[in-house]
Amino acid sequence: MKTYNQYSFRTATRDDLDLLMAWQSAPHVGEWWDSDEPYDAEDLNDPRVARWIVSFDNKPFAFMQDYTVHGWDDHHFAHLPKGSRGIDQYIGDPEMIGVGHGSAFIRARMIALFRQGAPVIATDPHPENARAIAVYRKLGFEPSGLPQDTRWGVILPMLAKTE
Repeated sequence: MKTYNQYSFRTATRDDLDLLMAWQSAPHVGEWWDSDEPYDAEDLNDPRVARWIVSFDNKPFAFMQDYTVHGWDDHHFAHLPKGSRGIDQYIGDPEMIGVGHGSAFIRARMIALFRQGAPVIATDPHPENARAIAVYRKLGFEPSGLPQDTRWGVILPMLAKTE
């Protein structure tokens, strides 16, 4: 069984851009993540978003970001309480999919965000991404409305609150 403390998160830097581009070009990532717009140095410097390279046993295998939902005037989670964070992520290494890493590292980041005072964590998977929705439900997320079309694509809004 994997535990949340087996994962490390380090800030994504310019040195990671090639790795991120490689992960985003993989079919399993591109299916749900817009790989047409890979990150650049300007994206990494956006203060609204914390971007992480996730490692297990010191081996990078995933990308995660958390962001202030109040950073964009038209954001679909802007109605949430002050301090709420949104999350997105993907597993870049296909060998790490389907063996419990996703729910474990997401839980680790959720614990950190709640400890830092986030009253709500939001996520917005594509409504047809059944695997992601199942993982989010396992982690305590519940749908908070119907699927909707946003400037970031079609999403199912989901929320998790502190216990």
